[in-house]
Parts: sequence; C-alpha cells; structure tokens
Amino acid sequence: MKSNRNLHKTPQPPQNNLPYTQRRLKTKPTLLLLLLLLIGNLFWFVLWVLPFDETTSEKEDGGEKIAAVEGDPITRQQWLAEMENRYGKETLQSLVNEAVMEKAAEKYKLDVKEEEIDLEIALLRSAQDSNDSTLHSLSPEQLRQKMRAQLILDKVLTNDIVVKENEAKKYYEDNKSIYNIPTTHRTSIIIVNSKEDAERVEKELKDGSDFAVLAREHSLDTASASLGGDIGFISSSQSAVDPAILPEVEKLKEKETSKPFVLSDGRYAIVKVTENMEGQSFSFDEVEGHVKRQLALEQLSPSITPEAFWAEFNATWIYGESEN
Repeated sequence: MKSNRNLHKTPQPPQNNLPYTQRRLKTKPTLLLLLLLLIGNLFWFVLWVLPFDETTSEKEDGGEKIAAVEGDPITRQQWLAEMENRYGKETLQSLVNEAVMEKAAEKYKLDVKEEEIDLEIALLRSAQDSNDSTLHSLSPEQLRQKMRAQLILDKVLTNDIVVKENEAKKYYEDNKSIYNIPTTHRTSIIIVNSKEDAERVEKELKDGSDFAVLAREHSLDTASASLGGDIGFISSSQSAVDPAILPEVEKLKEKETSKPFVLSDGRYAIVKVTENMEGQSFSFDEVEGHVKRQLALEQLSPSITPEAFWAEFNATWIYGESEN
C-alpha cells in the first residue's frame, strides 16, 4: 500500500474530548469530525436561527439582557461572544473542512451511494457500545448526513492509497463475523429499584403517559434517562448489555412495551422497542469498497488531515489565510 500525495505543512486539528462510538471494526479515526459537525450545527443554530423572545429580556446599554445575578445583567452579546470564544474556532474549522472535502470529492470524482451509507449504518448499529449516546441520539436523517460526510472524508483522505484485492479478501475472511450482522433492536429502558416502583411506572404507561417522559423522571440509569430511556440498538453480539434485557426485547414488536422484569443486579426494568432491524450477511463483493477503505485508513499517515487540502481549494477563515 502506498500513498502518492505529496503534502507539506500539515497541522494537527485541535484536540477535542467528545466521546465517540466504540466499534468492533478496526478503526475509524476520523469519526470525531462528525461530532464536531454536529456541535457546529447546534452552535450556528443558536447564533443565527434561534428567535429572541423580547418578553424574557430587557434592553441594556451594553445589549439585550438575557439573565441577571443579583441584578447584574448578562447580555445576549456577552453570551454569544463567550460561545464563540469557547467553540467558535473548532466549529468554523469543521465547517470549512466539510466544504473542502465536498470540493475535493467533486474534483476527484468520488461519490457516495445510498447503499454505502446503508452498509455503514448497519455495521455501526451492530457494533456500537450500548452505553454510548453519541450517534444513537441522532435522528435517522441526521445519521445519514453524518455517515455521508464521514464517507466523503474517508474517500478523499485515502484516494491515493492503493489496496490490493488479495489483501482485502484476507481482511474479509479474517473479520467475517463483522459482516454477519445479527438482528438489532432500538430499545428504550426505564430502570427502578423495586417491583412496586416498576408497577407504578407500568400503570402510568397504561394510563397514557409518555415512555420518554417517565424515563427522564424515574429511571435510575442517568445516561439513558437523559435521552428519554434510549439505549440505542442492541443485539446478541453485545456483551455490555444486561443479559436479562435481550430476551424481553426479542419478544416485542415495534412500539411495544414489556412488562416489568428483574435485571441481573436485582433492580427492575421496563423496555420499549422503537425499531427492529433484521439481520444481514454481506458477501465480499458487497463490502469490498468498505474493506479497502478500512485497510487504507490503517495505512493513512497521521499528518494527512482535511486541513492539508485547504490551500488546494483556496480555503480561508478569520483566524488566518488558511491552515496550510
């Protein structure tokens, strides 16, 4: 495998401590970019789209007051300036990188097919850590957008790396289990201390209360409770899931809720299945492109980042002429 790209002065992207989905696949070192893009979308949404409610603020000499502590105002301008100071550079860099990768994909005639996105999502759902909230908190549309951006990034960065077919076939044979995806179930859970607590929750559900609302109010699992009980897609391949959960989940159709049951630690739970995804097996021909990208990413030099393409596409920003 060999890369022919001659790159100069390739700065490292800023460090970011956001969590990312742990995968059974070898690596996806650039998945962090997806998280930055999500932060970017939220950041610019707040800056430019979020409507300002005149009823909850007052005009101050220094700007619109949006909060106060013992009468001392915090203005909208202070708030936005602090957001830009904390997140602005990384967010803008992510937006520029995404645009540069789009331009590079056009130039190099690299496209992303819907089938490729389907495959990546299927692999991700099968391999995700059930305790991770990073990707399963996205809507289906957001997830597809992020996977498309990831595929464009991977294809551009590995465009000059050649992987031989025999190497790809060996990788496939050595990792065949990755491409035999079991049936997965998108699941939400409410965990409580006792049978009596579980029965009270069950009654509220029967009376018409929303599962997500009850999860936020009652569930002892704070990570999933903050997401309305969502623990993502679970399957028989995941060892991190309490062994009592999957048998209950497998009984349910989409939108159905279980009766209370006992977890291995003695606590009680109620689960709801929001989506069932049938298992799939992929042949080498169906995943050849994915396998070659995986091997190419493993050979990718750490110095080859999206910023290395800025000069080629005349990218500039307020922090300087470019990153190259």
